Amino acid sequence: MASESTPVYRFGDLLALARQSWLREMADALHSMGYPDYRRSDAQSLRLLQRGPVTIGRLGEALGVTRQAARKVATGLERRGFAVSARDIRDARQVNLTLTPEGDRYAEAIVTVIERMNRSLSERVRPADLAAADTVLRSVLTGGRARTLAEQLGRPGGDRGPRAAP
Repeated sequence: MASESTPVYRFGDLLALARQSWLREMADALHSMGYPDYRRSDAQSLRLLQRGPVTIGRLGEALGVTRQAARKVATGLERRGFAVSARDIRDARQVNLTLTPEGDRYAEAIVTVIERMNRSLSERVRPADLAAADTVLRSVLTGGRARTLAEQLGRPGGDRGPRAAP
């Protein structure tokens, strides 16, 4: 007798679609604010740089990419006028990346858009459903570092906002 199979819920596909939609909404909002060239690494990179100069190695760690990939992100920020790089005065082996005034304005625009999108989502979804989604998303995080970073973000109702993101 053939056993009936239960279709597997394709959570990963839905998660990927949601992420794409979120990024597209961010890009559209930033474009309307005068920033037409949003890149996926911009939000995390610029919010990190708002805290002060960051080495290329630290940027790579924060983004979860190689030093070479972090250098490409840094070069992209520099070419768009959002950051400058310079050798560390205490350790010439280190290259520090620092926001320019335009980069600081772009970072503030990113924070504004993220806050607006988070607020909009919270207004469309019941608190209990948002808490359930939070629980599901946290269960997807398998690495210790990812779980630690997620704890820094807070939980629904006690949200600390996008500045708390690593």
